[in-house]
Amino acid sequence: MTAVTPVRAVREMAANTVNGGTGFAKPPSGTGTAAPAGPPPGANAPSLRPINEAAEVKAITRGTVQASMEVLAGVRPIHQLARRLDPRCLASLQHRAALIRRELTRTGNPALARLHRNSTVRSVRVCEVAEGIYEASAVVVDDVRARAVAVRLERSKQVWRVVELVIG
Repeated sequence: MTAVTPVRAVREMAANTVNGGTGFAKPPSGTGTAAPAGPPPGANAPSLRPINEAAEVKAITRGTVQASMEVLAGVRPIHQLARRLDPRCLASLQHRAALIRRELTRTGNPALARLHRNSTVRSVRVCEVAEGIYEASAVVVDDVRARAVAVRLERSKQVWRVVELVIG
């Protein structure tokens, strides 16, 4: 049994409808084998846009929130989020992580050391507010408490970028 990606499924459906449902091109005369069907040379390839944009945004939100919590815990470098977060959000997250580290070294509080450790994103909800703009909320649980995270994503040049990140 093989898994079929959405793009492959679209190509297979197109091949089946074009070639009479066989999925293969007509064999040249005199040969008994059929060649696999594909788009003719020069034809436009099918779009690689996701079938379900909300599911894509949900996955991006989950990964970004998880990575942000790891930055706050001190186990992930901030620069790994530079492509996903807008510069203002990145600076804000970096500032919060620095404050946590400074307070931890100043007080040595063991409860503060457990803050943001072993964070897990429990749930993510997304809502489209305009074309190319989504808002999402996530519930994150760590060793100490549960918290809410709010995210706003905007698409620019076919890339999703987080323009707002609020961690409760």
